[in-house]
Amino acid sequence: MNCLVISSTIFEIKPFVDYCRSSKKLDHLDLQVDFLIGGVGQVNTTYALMKYLQLKRPDLIVMAGIAGSFTPKLQLGDVVVVKDEAMADLGVQEKDGYKDVFDLNLLAANQPPFSKKKLVNPSSEYLKRTKLKKVSAITVNQVTSTKKTAELYSSKYKAAIESMEGAALHFVCLKEQIPFLQIRSISNYVGERNKKKWELKEAVEQLNIELTRFVESL
Repeated sequence: MNCLVISSTIFEIKPFVDYCRSSKKLDHLDLQVDFLIGGVGQVNTTYALMKYLQLKRPDLIVMAGIAGSFTPKLQLGDVVVVKDEAMADLGVQEKDGYKDVFDLNLLAANQPPFSKKKLVNPSSEYLKRTKLKKVSAITVNQVTSTKKTAELYSSKYKAAIESMEGAALHFVCLKEQIPFLQIRSISNYVGERNKKKWELKEAVEQLNIELTRFVESL
């Protein structure tokens, strides 16, 4: 089995990379792990994935990274797996409120790879194998930094977390029909840009623990 692990930065998955380079625990598995640092944002991620897929077609793609949470039900450092994604800020702000591409009838709700306006991960077996809480997520080009916008996104998309790359993974993998997972660790709460309250170190540590455990289960 060939598994591609992708992240936007090396910082988020460096402990797992170091583990794979030094540990012999994976040697007995019929498993090859590749790493890809895609860069921040949907455009970078899409480009990096498509360049990689020109060279190799993996059996599974795992995105690992940190995320912001919309809900206090998720604690900082909690690790979740994403069941569906929405492109939250792809639209227009009009006088009567924000409208996305579906509201504007630029895309149909079930136009592939979308299902009811979302990019849904169909890999139920892999989702189950993570043993992590399954959540809905949104992807944004601009990190949400106001309470008003946070409330809009969490209510409109029923989202628990946000990132800047997740939808790109879902979109590419659904189009290419490649099994995938998106694993995220909560580093902060959305709507407040006070980094003194963030738990980056704890989030990265827990992310890599769960990433290691999952890959060892393959």
